[in-house]
Amino acid sequence: MEIYEQLLQDSDNVGLNIIENVPFKSNAKGFIYGNCIALSDQLETHNEKACVLAEEMGHHYTCAGNIIDLSMERNRKLERTGRLWAYDKLIGLSGIVRGYHAKCRNRYELAECLNVTEKFLQEALDCYKEKYGLMAEIDGYTIIFEPSLAVIEKV
Repeated sequence: MEIYEQLLQDSDNVGLNIIENVPFKSNAKGFIYGNCIALSDQLETHNEKACVLAEEMGHHYTCAGNIIDLSMERNRKLERTGRLWAYDKLIGLSGIVRGYHAKCRNRYELAECLNVTEKFLQEALDCYKEKYGLMAEIDGYTIIFEPSLAVIEKV
């Protein structure tokens, strides 16, 4: 089962209604209101839909209320929290290690391996670098974020 279908199933299991192909008047790709998530008709691939759906699910799980006005610091923090939930759900440090085992040689291959967009992957890596610093450790692996992404397996 592809990640998008899994997210749809997860949404259904917690009582979220997903409406696809909504013609937004803005450039928004997704929107959550109550227990309803709307996805833009501009999303072309399952990977794009998965990234947007995961972020909106992240908002469902991590915040309440209207956070549209990003000029408010509180709303920016809640937006980041929802995105971090999505990054961890679709990628996480363990996903980077999976890409290492799948012999992904670049970000394009890693994004394909994880069924996310390159943009979403890059944003996740930037967020992880901000959260963990230049490197992070998980299950006997060291992930290095700068100067380029690398995974080192401890022996």
